[in-house]
Amino acid sequence: KSSRSNPITFIKGYDEIRALFSQTPEAVSKGFSPGHFSFNVAGGRCETCEGEGRVKVDMVFMEDVWVPCQDCDEKRFKPSILNVRYRGKNIDDCLKMTIDEAYEFFKGIPSLRTKLALMVDVGLGYLQLGQPGFSLSGGEAQRLKIARELTQTLSKGKSTLFILDEPTTGLHFNEVTRLIHVLRRLISNGHSVIVIEHNLQLICASDYIIDLGPDGGDGGGKIVATGTPKAVAQKKLLHTSRYLSELL
Repeated sequence: KSSRSNPITFIKGYDEIRALFSQTPEAVSKGFSPGHFSFNVAGGRCETCEGEGRVKVDMVFMEDVWVPCQDCDEKRFKPSILNVRYRGKNIDDCLKMTIDEAYEFFKGIPSLRTKLALMVDVGLGYLQLGQPGFSLSGGEAQRLKIARELTQTLSKGKSTLFILDEPTTGLHFNEVTRLIHVLRRLISNGHSVIVIEHNLQLICASDYIIDLGPDGGDGGGKIVATGTPKAVAQKKLLHTSRYLSELL
């Protein structure tokens, strides 16, 4: 949730982008290293806002206010760094790309593209690479964590239990389908997934259901059915089984 955290840093892909920029003729001629293209350390970042792109104004009787940095115009970097271009784009242009756009733009970098593809797979292709972490919804943050875990499964060699709370919130049914594929990839890689969910599309795709009810709030808290989606659909229950039976 830090303002310095964003999708591309969280997925461990920004190091590769910084390395690409540091290898351009312009950067080499001026002695710019990958560190110059980081907004977290001094060197190439705008020092007025310290790479935030915005400046905090202390308010005496009210909550502090953040305003756009006037020196870098919210671009985070010094003009000399912004003059460096990779395939016609500077570092600010790249951070403002959506993940879908970046997937096409970095098509010659397989390792980076693999990480971007995972974020596309979990339905986050519309996010900007440099979008602040605090602006992500709970569901977006969960799916971003899933994407990062998928990048680490081959090297970690350990099984993980994932507990997800309503990861389908706000998703189009096509995006839910993509999320289901990703969850199945986690399972095929040896992990386990428990999902707290009301979305029937995901419930139908699950291996096993524990139905709590019979209602919400004071009317809930009891296990009313367990089993596969088809087994639960065949039970004569008021809610879940009735709706599942219409779909299965």
